[in-house]
Amino acid sequence: MNLNQTATIPFSRVLAQSFAGAGWLIAAWTLGMISVPILLWTVGDWTLPWIITVNVIVLAAANIVILVRNTSLRATLRIIAVVITGSWGVEYLGSTTGFPFSHYDYTPLLQPQVAGVPAIIPLAWLMMLPAAWVIGQLLAPSHPLFQVIVAGLAMTAWDLFLDPQMVGWNFWHWAEDGGYYGIPWLNFAGWFLASVVLTVAAQPPALPVRPFLVIYTLTWALQTIGLAFFWNMPGPAFWGFVAMGLFVAVAWRRHLRDSRRDQFAQAV
Repeated sequence: MNLNQTATIPFSRVLAQSFAGAGWLIAAWTLGMISVPILLWTVGDWTLPWIITVNVIVLAAANIVILVRNTSLRATLRIIAVVITGSWGVEYLGSTTGFPFSHYDYTPLLQPQVAGVPAIIPLAWLMMLPAAWVIGQLLAPSHPLFQVIVAGLAMTAWDLFLDPQMVGWNFWHWAEDGGYYGIPWLNFAGWFLASVVLTVAAQPPALPVRPFLVIYTLTWALQTIGLAFFWNMPGPAFWGFVAMGLFVAVAWRRHLRDSRRDQFAQAV
C-alpha cells in the first residue's frame, strides 16, 4: 500500500485537473441514475438492466479517467487488472461455493455473463473501490493498515443499500433469507474481506481527494433518495444513509480542514 500521503492539491487545481475529462461522465452518470424510475414509468421495466449497465460503465469510465490523469498509467493499469480480475474471481467463487458471501445465484437479467457472473459486476467494484480508498486515505493518512480497514468498511457500507435493491430488482437471489432485509449477515463480512484483499492487491497510490469524494457522496445521496422514495425500501435507505453518511461527514470535514490548512500554508 502507498496510501500514506494525503493528496493536498488546491481546489482550483483539483477542479481543473482531476475533473477534466471526467466531470461530464460523472454528470452523465448522475442523470442516468435519476432517469431510472422515469424510464421504468415511461418505457417499461425491460429498460432496467440496460440503464443500470450503462450507468455502471459510465461511472467506471469516470474513475479510469481520474486515475489516468492523476496517477501513472502503470498504476492505473494495475488497479484495473487487479480489481476486474480479482472481483470477478471472488464473485465467481461466491456464486458457486457460497464463500465468502453465503450462497447466492445471479439471474439471467444482467447480460453478458462470464461463467455465470455478469460482466458489469467487476466494473461495479471498479466504480466504487477508488472512492472507498480515498475515505481510508482521508481518515487514516499515517496508518496504512487502518487505511485498508477503513476502505473496506466504507465499501461495505455501500452494500447496505446495494444488496437489498439488487435482490428487489431480481438481479440475484440468495439461497436462504438472511437477517438484513433478506440478506445474510455473512455477506457483509464477505464484502469487507473482499474489499480489503482487493485493496492490498491493487496497491493504490495517493489519490486526488475531491473527485472520488464527490462520487462517494453522490452515491450516498442518490441511493438514499432512490430507496426511500422510489423503491419502497425505507429500512435499507435508513441504514445505508447512516453508514455511508458517517463516512461522508467525517471525510468532508477532514478534507475541508486539510484544504484550509494547505491554503493558509501557501498564503504565508
